[in-house]
Amino acid sequence: MDFLKKRIAECAEVISPDIVKADMFLNHMLDLKLLDAIGEEFCRRFASSGVNKILTIEASGIAVACMTARHFQVDVVFAKKGVRKNSSADVFSSRVFSFTHGEEYNVFVSKKFLQKEDKVLIIDDFLANGEALNGLIDIVRQSGAALAGAGIVIEKGFQPGGRLIREKGVRVESLAIIKSMDGGKIVFD
Repeated sequence: MDFLKKRIAECAEVISPDIVKADMFLNHMLDLKLLDAIGEEFCRRFASSGVNKILTIEASGIAVACMTARHFQVDVVFAKKGVRKNSSADVFSSRVFSFTHGEEYNVFVSKKFLQKEDKVLIIDDFLANGEALNGLIDIVRQSGAALAGAGIVIEKGFQPGGRLIREKGVRVESLAIIKSMDGGKIVFD
């Protein structure tokens, strides 16, 4: 997706050699035209997978998941972080370490939203070390649903997450893979 790479190069801000901010279009202010094209591309790539549910994690993945689900014409489920007073005890849960926040979270999805008959596509904005994606994969497996794969908007290819998830046999489709960000310059694979 050349236009996504162009947008990243023009608007993303390199904070450090391993942190990039895409908040101008992806996860703070949302460019709906771009997100719609991203959703359409994920739908194209996973069209033959029988997807009937999209799964993401709060909060940054929700917008991309919604636009993807619009093209598939399916529902979105998002894993919530932390313990909530209004949460049921009847949940699938997993522990996730957030690279960005430097904290570990318990993430959960109510059992009524994922069933063994589902074919789930995981969608997220970033893939770095793979912690969030591993947690979501764990939740899908707990539910007994089938995993179609994972659609990632931006993968940091210089971090191990993508390689580790793919080595587990999970199909990962990343729209833009960053090879490096040395010296504040983004280089794509």
